Amino acid sequence: MSIADLRKEYSHARLSEADVHADPVTQFGKWFDEAIMAKIPEPNAMSVATVGPNGRPSSRILLIKEFDQRGFTWFTSYDSRKGIELQQNRYAALLFHWVELERQVRIEGRVERVSAAESDAYFYSRPLKSRLGAVASSQSKTIADREALEAQYAEVEARYSAHPPRPEHWGGYRLTPDAMEFWQGRSSRLHDRILYSLQEDGRWQRQRLQP
Repeated sequence: MSIADLRKEYSHARLSEADVHADPVTQFGKWFDEAIMAKIPEPNAMSVATVGPNGRPSSRILLIKEFDQRGFTWFTSYDSRKGIELQQNRYAALLFHWVELERQVRIEGRVERVSAAESDAYFYSRPLKSRLGAVASSQSKTIADREALEAQYAEVEARYSAHPPRPEHWGGYRLTPDAMEFWQGRSSRLHDRILYSLQEDGRWQRQRLQP
């Protein structure tokens, strides 16, 4: 079988304008809860896409840690490639893909760092080894080999033991959405797509997009 012949027919559910909540964050919460109830592996996994100063996009999978009316929050190194790109271009795109439910959610908006207090609260709630790893790793920078990385980790572990401090270069980002699209797979590739667009008056406009 060729790659071109790999396909499936989507028939799990449908999505209409009458089905969705007027507020897209509330609607996201509904779908997120359903993904958890369906026992989907890592329902909090999302693709985060940023753009560099050369105009080239880059994306990676991260885990969302919080969402509410303020936006969608994750934590990482500010010195990583994505952190450097967000310094230069504050706009990013998120993508959730819940394969078993035949659903996607696309989210676009402006990104800002969360407060130091929020970053501290999350950092100190993490498992010890994750905290040590955040201190030991200069994310996205080159390193000679795995042994060198493990040596850095051992040095940090010996220095801080069970009390590593949150590095200044590590913390949270929050994306405040101005566009959110909910995609539900349908048969014959006539998928349901509902787009929310934030208007100047702060209200959300809902529109159906063609598949």
